[in-house]
Amino acid sequence: MPISERRGAAARTTVVWEVLRPVLDRGPGDVLDLGGGTGVSAVRVAELGHRVTVVDPSPDALASLARRAREVGVEVAGHQGDVGTLSDVPGPDGADVVLCHGVLEVVDDPAAALATIREVLRPGGHLSLLVAQRHAAVVARALAGHFRQALQLLEGEAPAGRSGRRFSQEELDDLLADAGFEVASRHGVRVFADLVPGSLLDLEPGSTAALVDLEHAVAARSEFLPLATQLHVLAR
Repeated sequence: MPISERRGAAARTTVVWEVLRPVLDRGPGDVLDLGGGTGVSAVRVAELGHRVTVVDPSPDALASLARRAREVGVEVAGHQGDVGTLSDVPGPDGADVVLCHGVLEVVDDPAAALATIREVLRPGGHLSLLVAQRHAAVVARALAGHFRQALQLLEGEAPAGRSGRRFSQEELDDLLADAGFEVASRHGVRVFADLVPGSLLDLEPGSTAALVDLEHAVAARSEFLPLATQLHVLAR
C-alpha cells in the first residue's frame, strides 16, 4: 500500500474508532454496517462481541467479508443490497448502531437514505456517519492547479468525469436534523494527511506516527473542520 494510502487509513481509523469505542463498549448489541464492503470495520466490531450485519451491493465484497470473518474467527452476516433494502434487513428498530461510511455520497437521495436509517435504529441508537467534505476538496483541487474544478466544487457542482457528492458541515447538519437525528459529536478526518507530500514522510523516522498524532489532536477543533477531507458525525 502506498504511503499516502497508509497514512490516510491510519488517520481515518484512529479518529473514527476512538469516537465509536465508548458507544460500542456499552455492551453487545446489533450493529448494521451499510456499505461495509469487505468487512474491515465489521469484523473489528464483531471482535468486541457485537452481532454485526453488513449490507452491500457487491457480491465480491461480501465474499471477501466472509473470508475475513472466518480468518479472524467471528461471525458476520452479509446481505446483498443497499439502503433501499434496509426495511427487510434488519427491519424497523432492528439496530443499536448503524455505520454509514462513504455511502451518503453515492446514494440517489441522501435525505431519504437518512430517513430510512432512522427507521432501522432503535430509540437511543447511534449513527456513525463518514462523508467526503466539500471545502477540503476545493483546497486540494486548487493546490493541484485544477482551478476550474475547484470553482465547480465551491459552487456545489461535481467536476466533469467524477462521481460522488461532497458535503459541507452545514449541509450535513441540516440533513441529519431533518431526518430526526441529534448530533452528539463531529470530527474532521484527514485534515493534513492528504496535503502532506508522501516524500516528506520518508525523510524522518516516526513522521507518519507523528502525523497521525497531529490528526488526532485537531480532529475535534472546529477551526480545522473545513480542511478535513472527511467529516465524521456521531448522531443519536
